[in-house]
Amino acid sequence: MDKHIFFQQFNEALMKGDLSFILASVTDDVSWTMIGNDVIEGKDKLANVLGSMDHTMEYNVKLDHIIIQDLEAAVNGTIEVTTSLNELKTYGFCDIYLLNNKVDGKIKEIKSYVIQQ
Repeated sequence: MDKHIFFQQFNEALMKGDLSFILASVTDDVSWTMIGNDVIEGKDKLANVLGSMDHTMEYNVKLDHIIIQDLEAAVNGTIEVTTSLNELKTYGFCDIYLLNNKVDGKIKEIKSYVIQQ
């Protein structure tokens, strides 16, 4: 699969809460660092965190750039969230990815920078 398409699908899966796609895309020892917030270590912990997300909110993601070099990628864009109280919030984000290898290309590390706009 083309890596640009993969990262587009991965980000869409995050917004939709598609756990099966997300978990199939990461290594067992995945590490997700949310700068200024939490670090999620391991696929099981990731499944727990994503599974407990508030699914009453609507998410819309717009990707501005997907930049890939070898085993590294950067994806940035905006996320619009409609809360359960019908409030619209917009966040700018940049995610830095490290893939485990070129063969199966699963995500080993993610660093996320997110700010409310």
